[in-house]
Parts: sequence; structure tokens; C-alpha cells
Amino acid sequence: MTRQQVQKVAVGSITAVAIVAVLPIVVIIGFILVQGIGAINLTFLTSAPSNGMRDGGILPAILGTLILTLGTAIVCIPIAVAAAIYLAEYAGDTRLTRWVRLAIVNLAGIPSIVYGLFGLGVFVLFLGFGTSILAGSLTLGIMTLPVVISTAEEAILAVPQRFRVVSLSLGATRWQTIWHQVLPHALPGIITGIILGLGRAAGETAPILFTVAAFYLPDLPSSIFDQTMALPYHLYAISTQVPDMPLSIQYGTALVLLMIVLSLTLVAALFRTRMRRRRTW
Repeated sequence: MTRQQVQKVAVGSITAVAIVAVLPIVVIIGFILVQGIGAINLTFLTSAPSNGMRDGGILPAILGTLILTLGTAIVCIPIAVAAAIYLAEYAGDTRLTRWVRLAIVNLAGIPSIVYGLFGLGVFVLFLGFGTSILAGSLTLGIMTLPVVISTAEEAILAVPQRFRVVSLSLGATRWQTIWHQVLPHALPGIITGIILGLGRAAGETAPILFTVAAFYLPDLPSSIFDQTMALPYHLYAISTQVPDMPLSIQYGTALVLLMIVLSLTLVAALFRTRMRRRRTW
């Protein structure tokens, strides 16, 4: 075979593998869309469940998911970005930092139910927060930390070293260089990692099952020490615990959750694309 033929075979094989990988996702999304779109209306999105959750809407679950996502961001973002800056800019390549990076990678692969049990033992029972928004946000924040730290560190390390050298040679301090030169150029990657991490947290069921989620709460929470409904657990509850639940409501709830997660992913992709167009390197 000639070089051109080999290249065509390779490109064709890669394209076929990509299609095989993407097609099931498209089929699943399409199936949920077809099954659940009939349940989506203004009442479904703006009212509380009624008649044993067989009627009404899912507003408390939507707002609860958004509240937990916001709480996760508050807990996760400052710690994760600070840790990424330290590992990328201040920590040397020592045995300790290599072990720390290995631990971060391993923590990112731990099943979410383990984080849920950790949150139950530490935040709910030991610290006495009870099943609350605070306990759930802390648990989801810790679960999201490894992903955001790794992504943010890679984004910071991707900034060319010459930016640092020029800034330092002009008399800037190390922190001024990081703040004014490194972080602005690393921001697209950092924001992307944060949004993707929050998207994962918004769709998790196991961590909130032990720490915050309520089966049915028609009223909105008034304190961080209150329980709240959330879409992932609500979907689990109506699919397994409520008899004679209409399938349209189940798929409609799944569709709303899917749209929230996909919206976060889309925002990350658009932000990354827009910021990369502004790069001069």
C-alpha cells in the first residue's frame, strides 16, 4: 500500500471509531428527548409535585439542584485554583509533589458513593450538620476538587514560560506575574474545568443521597441547614419508589436534568472557543 492509501485507511478507521463512540450517546439523548418532551410545559417547570408526585412539576428539585451546584462552586473553586497555582508555580518537582499529584488523580477516579459515605460520616454525623445543603455542598465540593485541580494545573502549565521570564525581567514579583500574566492566559482552561466539574456534581445521585436529598419537600429551603430536593435523587425516587408513575414525567425529569448538564458543557465549550480566539500565542 502507498503512503496515501495508508493515510486514508487510518483516517477512515479513526472516523469509524469516533462514530461508534458518539452514536450511542446521540441515540440515548434522542430517545430521552422523544419520550420526555411531551411532559415539558410551564406548569411542569414552575410548580411543586402533587398527588404523590404523579402530577404537578419539579420546581423544588430544579432549584435544589441549582443551589447545590452553587454551593459546590463556592466550596470547590477557591481551594482548587489555589492548589493548582501552588502545584504549578511554587511546588518543585519533588517526591512529595509527585505523590500529591498521584493522589489527586486517584481521588478523581473514586466512585461517588464513597464520597457520599465520607460526607455522611464527617459532615452529617461527626460535625453535626445533619442532612443539609451545607453537608451536601461540602461533599460535592470535595468530590469535584480533584477534577478541577488537575484541569487548572494543566491550563497554568500550558502558558508559555517566556511570559513569566519577560514579566520577571521587567521587575514584577512572582505573584504579580502569576496574577497579571499566567492566570489571564490560563483562564479558558480553568473555567472549562470548573464548569465540567460542576456539571458532574449537578448530575450525581449517590453523594446527595446520604447528605442532603429529600424525598418530597414542596417548600423551598430557607437555610443552609435545611434539606432540599434535587433532580438526580428525584428522578431516582419517582422511577423506583412511586408506583404507577407516568413514564412521561420520568423522562421529562431526566430531560430537564440532561439539559442542565448539557447547558453547562455548552457554556464551557463556547467560553473556551471565544477565549482561545483572543490568544496571541
